[in-house]
Amino acid sequence: MTDKIVLEKMVVGPLAANCYLIGCAKSKEAIIIDPGDEGQRILTRIEEGGWKVKYIVDTHGHFDHTGANGTLKEGTGAPLLIHRDDAALLETQQQHAASYGVLVPASPEPDRLLCDGEVLKLGELSIDVIHTPGHSPGGICLNCGDILIVGDTLFASSIGRTDLPGANYHTLIDSIKSRLLTLDDSVRVYPGHGEDTTIGEERIHNQFLNNSFV
Repeated sequence: MTDKIVLEKMVVGPLAANCYLIGCAKSKEAIIIDPGDEGQRILTRIEEGGWKVKYIVDTHGHFDHTGANGTLKEGTGAPLLIHRDDAALLETQQQHAASYGVLVPASPEPDRLLCDGEVLKLGELSIDVIHTPGHSPGGICLNCGDILIVGDTLFASSIGRTDLPGANYHTLIDSIKSRLLTLDDSVRVYPGHGEDTTIGEERIHNQFLNNSFV
């Protein structure tokens, strides 16, 4: 990470999802990633940091990562972005949340549908969109220098669930191996739940990626 990039993490909601802020230190432009809950708390952090939110991005369409989309959009005026293959999940986030005994407001419709290979500009920073289906059809990762935000694609010593509608184990493993393990070992991985890790650590120690599980 360089002095041009600011990264902040907030653990939000009953499922302890990680919401991230990536900011350009010079321009004070920021992107909010996965505002799953506690929208007012996220807005307070934005205000305290003097950030100008340029984008709100969902790494995928599950409610624990999208539950505060509306609060963030209303509070910042920033556009909401999600991969085109997960956009439909926003329409059913209340039903999905209710199945876990959680109440969330309806999500606004996305303002822009993302595709693999797009680049989001943030002041002096460039953030690459990497489509990594498997946990959900439209799951994405966001790469900015040596920072990789992975949503629920990859975790420290684990991978995302594949027992949900639209998920597929083999697709997820292929996404990780072909799209993420091609990155440098030093790239730091920031998942949707739990603690961060590195590409190098997961390449060596993640049993799901070393054919220990079928």
